[in-house]
Amino acid sequence: MDHYIDLRVRSDPEFPVPQLLNALFAKLHRALVALKADDIGVSFPGHKSKGAGLGHTLRLHGHQARLQHLMQENWLTGMADHIDAAGILPIPAGVQHRIVQRVQVHSSAERIRRRQMKRHGLTAEEARQRIPDTVEQRLDLPWLTLRSQSTGQHFRLFIEHLPCQTTAVSGSFNAYGLSNVATVPWF
Repeated sequence: MDHYIDLRVRSDPEFPVPQLLNALFAKLHRALVALKADDIGVSFPGHKSKGAGLGHTLRLHGHQARLQHLMQENWLTGMADHIDAAGILPIPAGVQHRIVQRVQVHSSAERIRRRQMKRHGLTAEEARQRIPDTVEQRLDLPWLTLRSQSTGQHFRLFIEHLPCQTTAVSGSFNAYGLSNVATVPWF
């Protein structure tokens, strides 16, 4: 990765920044799927380590030619009034690197029970006995709210920025621009 693009969400009296960031990220996800891109990573330079704060900026990381190809796809249609795009810039020298990954947990015992009932034919009582309330886990990480293209349901995509490291690690990124292995430059 040798280049990046900063997409900064503008403040808007009609739409809160998190709502616009959700829309921007959903558009990026669809573009990455359409391009079958596994070589573009994302980060959120203004993120807060706890809570819902990912900041105003979505940073895309990749090779210059790949980022140019992405930007030529017109995936930002409808967002032009809401973002400032800085153009494709080279990564500064001497930066650190970090993994930006998705974190998933089993957050609702009731949802897990319903799934078990549907998949395994359990009764509500059998599911309640098998899956206690103590299985619920909560995260205090920033998130985006997205809508599943397959089910239409809204879900939270929790994002964790792991500690900085001095060396880059190559690898592939998923259709959200996230990876459990590959790093992105951090500056």
